[in-house]
Amino acid sequence: MTDFEHSVHLNSDLCKGCINCIKRCPTQAIRVRNGKATIISEFCIDCGECIRVCPHHAKLATYDPIDVLKNYEYKVALPAPSLYAQFNNLDDINIVLNALKLMGFDDVYEVSSAAEMVSEMSRRYVADNKEKRPFISTACPTIVRLVSIRFPNLIEHLLPFNAPVDIAASLARKKAIENTGLPSDKIGVIFISPCPAKVTACKKPIGIDKSDVDAVIAIKEVYPVLLPLMKQVVDMPEELSSSGRIGVSWGNSGGESGGMLTDSYLAADGIENVIRVLEDLEDEKINRLEFIELNACSGGCVGGVLTVENPYVAQAKLKHLCKYLPVACNHLNTDYIDEAFLQKPIEYNPVFKLADNFMDSIAAMSRINELCDKFPGLDCGSCGAPTCKSLAEDIVRGVASEHDCIEVLRKYIKQKSKELNNK
Repeated sequence: MTDFEHSVHLNSDLCKGCINCIKRCPTQAIRVRNGKATIISEFCIDCGECIRVCPHHAKLATYDPIDVLKNYEYKVALPAPSLYAQFNNLDDINIVLNALKLMGFDDVYEVSSAAEMVSEMSRRYVADNKEKRPFISTACPTIVRLVSIRFPNLIEHLLPFNAPVDIAASLARKKAIENTGLPSDKIGVIFISPCPAKVTACKKPIGIDKSDVDAVIAIKEVYPVLLPLMKQVVDMPEELSSSGRIGVSWGNSGGESGGMLTDSYLAADGIENVIRVLEDLEDEKINRLEFIELNACSGGCVGGVLTVENPYVAQAKLKHLCKYLPVACNHLNTDYIDEAFLQKPIEYNPVFKLADNFMDSIAAMSRINELCDKFPGLDCGSCGAPTCKSLAEDIVRGVASEHDCIEVLRKYIKQKSKELNNK
């Protein structure tokens, strides 16, 4: 796990060198060089947009196989609330939870249970720290990484809480140790994830030294296994669910905001919409809000690329399921729990810097502007970079050439041809 960087990776054998991915990547982390796409690791935020748009299925997500369960003596499943939205005509969460036990898990701990605790603590924290409003949710790891590399002025607005999955993992491990008496290394806490960003967040977290999640399985891998097992428990499922409407609603965009019990909030989903909100927030165009919920995937977590259902159909399913649930099933006996807080502050990661000092940065920017004036400004992507400006930045960094631009190369060839003809 120490060499783990990102859950999103490229299969170069399948890559055709098209520019779909470079035009959709929100941090311009992809280039096409020598007919193949490459991912700039430090720019990548694991949003999965390249996976979503690649017509050749060359972008893939790394996650653990189902047989990872064999590595542990006692296995605890952490189902994300978006898992429940994948099934047709589901009216009882316990059917899914019981099917997980039939699949090989010894116990289940719902991430939505921890989400209800985070909602309660967030309400309290926002009320006690009015001077730092608006607060930005830290539930989506893509948003946290995006803010840390591109919006350093907004870091102070991030809630200082772990994501519900990390809190659920810590509480699930403690419960398993108490119930079984087994040492921690014999217990496998396994998250069932809707997106690659959460895989990266579990294996290489920000704000904590190590996540209590031992493995991450994709919802799309679990889904076909659960379907026949759910039919076996549909009549008399054991009561395993311990979360209500507030927790389960976190699977949809706006669900976390609903748990804040306030009208002073903004909820945005889809990475392009999220970036627009963050830019306006940085420019102080957005104010007088208490809370901002941002989800990189359209529709919220139900729109993750590791799910199987259409995100908008899944949204409708989750809303229908929540209709008959109690408001909440988890209430704290204290203001906060220790597992909730980040162990260390989230820091600015200046991956886009052009130089190590101010004067060299000014010189680099001047060179970039000169190059941009030379380029046609078409942002066509033919050079392998998403925009003319990003090509200029690559040239300044020493990883590209002016002649990568088709227009510049055409003019160069025309000029050389004219020189040869005049000799």
